[in-house]
Amino acid sequence: MESELKDLTPKSSEPFPSDDDGSTKGDRPLLKPDSTTAAATAANSNTISQPNLEELEKKYAAYVRNDVYGVMGRGELPWMEKVLLGMALVTIVPLRVMAATTILVAYYLVCKVCTVCLVPNREDEQEDYAHMGGWRREVIVQVGRFLSRAMLFVLGFYWIDESYRNPFVDEKSNAETECKDQSEEPERPGAIVSNHVSYLDILYHMSSSFPSFVAKRSVAKLPLVGLISKCLGCVYVQRESKSSDFKGVSGVVNERVQEAHQNKLAPMMMLFPEGTTTNGDFLLPFKTGAFLSKTPVLPVILRYPYQRFSPAWDSISGVRHVIFLLCQFVNHIEVKRLPVYYPSQQEKDDPRLYADNVRRLMAREGNLTLSNIGLAEKRVYHAALNGNNSLSSDLHQKDD
Repeated sequence: MESELKDLTPKSSEPFPSDDDGSTKGDRPLLKPDSTTAAATAANSNTISQPNLEELEKKYAAYVRNDVYGVMGRGELPWMEKVLLGMALVTIVPLRVMAATTILVAYYLVCKVCTVCLVPNREDEQEDYAHMGGWRREVIVQVGRFLSRAMLFVLGFYWIDESYRNPFVDEKSNAETECKDQSEEPERPGAIVSNHVSYLDILYHMSSSFPSFVAKRSVAKLPLVGLISKCLGCVYVQRESKSSDFKGVSGVVNERVQEAHQNKLAPMMMLFPEGTTTNGDFLLPFKTGAFLSKTPVLPVILRYPYQRFSPAWDSISGVRHVIFLLCQFVNHIEVKRLPVYYPSQQEKDDPRLYADNVRRLMAREGNLTLSNIGLAEKRVYHAALNGNNSLSSDLHQKDD
């Protein structure tokens, strides 16, 4: 469900990102190697020297992990941390896995019952049940919100710290501030825009507003999750495709945003305009897809405070991330909802200006550092960490 979710996202994100592959490729063995030489060669091929690592972390700071688990979650752990991990693996992890599986299956069955005898909406190579009405839609939305929050609880997010900004006491610099008659009903935003830190973002937004996401086309075919994504009304994309399909998907997203803006019964679109996940301290350049419709947007800022393991999905493999997350007894999430952002006429005429202004607002209000790197640089960083120097060099040459 999107998070790959922006106009461009990690290779397997979306809703569950996954270009963060932590696997290390083996090296071709030398002929008749001396044992000492072979060990040294293997070590050098799979590690990065400290000076080089420091240079990489400085250049790709938005993707650097700063928790006790170290680079790619493979750092040397203190013995006490190892003891805690061992205890968690045989106690809370099995319970959490069973509870999470039960929730997922239960919601799948709810979606199955609510969509029985219904034909999904099929248009522009999309397929969804988001436009169903009546009791079916109400059950899917309310149960979905409840079970999404239950899933977060199972994963250790026992409480969520949410804060709201009052638009009438803040400085106004957009169209809303130009003193509309307060008796006039405010325009409904067509999309929610959020920074992207983890696949957990999706669960929070489902529990909060149950919007539609942008997801990889393959998500629709996954067991259990596929039907759920259709009930969410996900817009499916083929990330690596260079065909005109991209234009078609952009048009579908634009139409869905416009529809949500004009129709209160239509699900809002949830878009992650950065295009990939970060470590949560930075804000990458925004793609313009969320802003082409010229409709108001609702900015939301997510943070995941931590002491031991960071829930951010930046430069760690998916399996390792899930295991460490399940082993951490308490996880935290902070949410700041900003006022609906109403674009000025100048911003409506220039989607890039609109996107940049919303980005700067979110960075200021969320105390986030603006970064000018993106998904391509993330792949370079991952390639270097995985010892794939040829890929790293190729991507560097493309950037040049």
